[in-house]
Amino acid sequence: MAATAVRYLRSAGSPTAVEPLLGPRLRAVREDERLPVDPAEFRRVLGHFASGVTVVTAPGPDGPAGFACQSFASLSLDPPLVAFMVARTSTTWPRIAHAGAFCVNILGADQGELCLGFARSGADKFAGVGYDDAPVTGSPRLAGAPAWVDCTVATVHTGGDHLIVVGRVEALGTRDEDGEPLLFHRGRFGRFSG
Repeated sequence: MAATAVRYLRSAGSPTAVEPLLGPRLRAVREDERLPVDPAEFRRVLGHFASGVTVVTAPGPDGPAGFACQSFASLSLDPPLVAFMVARTSTTWPRIAHAGAFCVNILGADQGELCLGFARSGADKFAGVGYDDAPVTGSPRLAGAPAWVDCTVATVHTGGDHLIVVGRVEALGTRDEDGEPLLFHRGRFGRFSG
């Protein structure tokens, strides 16, 4: 699947050179190999892990693309890499892959409604949303987001029903050093209290 993602990026004219990492041959999981874990129970238990919330955006010839993402993490300091996970069924991912670049907008405590807007499918997610261009890739930096990370796609890996996208950090910054983060825990938004 990783090779397929790389072929797609190349055929879509991605400006970023993306090479698959050598590794084990990937194959589908057979029914007799699946763990007996109920998906609802899996989601319920892992919902106890609080995470930050981001919106991943990219420029495009038909307008900007973006989606709400809580599966974001820093990956490496040298070289500077970050990662996010996206469902293989995402309709936004092909647009980000085509751009070969993205901006991770780290949301603040008062941006729950903005997050919900980017979590919906089929609507113009950027309607009424202020943004400017990230300095290197031109990906949208959302107004009011306390921090942002401007990236080019470095590699794409498979991970079950998701893709693991690794981005090389080209630029980053903050707009609100003291802003509180938007948190997600057990299906609800929350705030940090210390």
